[in-house]
Amino acid sequence: MKLPKFTKPYRLKDYNFTLVILVFALSILGILVIGSAKESYQGKQIIGLILGIIIMVIVSLIDYVWILNFYVFLYAFAILSLGAVLVIGEEVNGATRWIDLGFTTFQPSELAKILLILFFAKFLMDHEEDVSDKMTIIKYAILSAIPLALIVVEPNLSTTICTALVICLMIYIAGLSYKFIGTVLLILIPITVIFLGIVVQPDQKLLKDYQQKRILAFLEPEKYASDEAYQTKNSIMAIGSGQLTGKGLDNNTTTSVKNGNFILEPQTDFIFAIVGEELGFIGSSIVIALLLLIVIQCILIGLRSQDLAGRIIGCGVGGLIGFQSFINIGVTTGIIPNTGVPLPFVSYGLTSLVSLYIGIGFVLNVGLQPKKYQ
Repeated sequence: MKLPKFTKPYRLKDYNFTLVILVFALSILGILVIGSAKESYQGKQIIGLILGIIIMVIVSLIDYVWILNFYVFLYAFAILSLGAVLVIGEEVNGATRWIDLGFTTFQPSELAKILLILFFAKFLMDHEEDVSDKMTIIKYAILSAIPLALIVVEPNLSTTICTALVICLMIYIAGLSYKFIGTVLLILIPITVIFLGIVVQPDQKLLKDYQQKRILAFLEPEKYASDEAYQTKNSIMAIGSGQLTGKGLDNNTTTSVKNGNFILEPQTDFIFAIVGEELGFIGSSIVIALLLLIVIQCILIGLRSQDLAGRIIGCGVGGLIGFQSFINIGVTTGIIPNTGVPLPFVSYGLTSLVSLYIGIGFVLNVGLQPKKYQ
């Protein structure tokens, strides 16, 4: 039987079941922790997991090379959806990041991250020979700036930073010259220092007030202990109180930070605080280890790919998961300023969960088409 154009004859032994098991195990752990944090969200997360797995399997069997032929449409959809949220989006706590679909909410920036990885994978492969050329870099910068600008005005600075890091990683993987990288760092580092020096001033205009307060709270946590640093201090307290084995899921301990409602929205941005409190050091280490192994598997699949696009998809998705994990855990442990991004496969959020499963599906398809068969 002749196969359709969008798929190929694959070999079962090339299917990376290790990656599937790691992602599934982390997702199950996430569902358990979400149920303990806010039981009412657990059912929706289970539905998201089932939907994510189905989509992942389907996507993993679709030839990524065929999908990349439509890279312009992928980019256009990402831009249109990011633009649409600013027009018809639902405002929550001063931010417009979600579109109400009636049965659920859709967060375009989460899906856009995956679509941008696919788009730039094709773009960079087409410019593989001249990736360090001035015109190529200018085009790359402009194409990157448009979605980043749309995300930052939502406002969603954390997702903007995370997406920008992935975009930088992808052009590095494509072979950007170290001379150019060094030049950029020599310019960027002093600019960053100057920027931080300006935004901590009382009358600065570069950041919104709440964004400035988060930076100030990071620098002077005791001064902002009752407002901006409140969440982070309670999160650190929760993680520390879990000690080695934790207090257990769904515990009724009166001293629990979760049970005392000292952390707002514990099922999303501060989910790792619940992991630390209820599963302890051992549970926290397991979550971090699973995330690290998923990132490593994605990168290894990318490095064994048949072309540059496959390498960028594998490393791009792996980098996205790694960056988001570092930012989320860094916030809950107080090592970086408070900024909200979901912990991959663990935090509640259907758009985030399904989008990440789509990304894993593409990585699996890259793995089904290795550089050469033995």
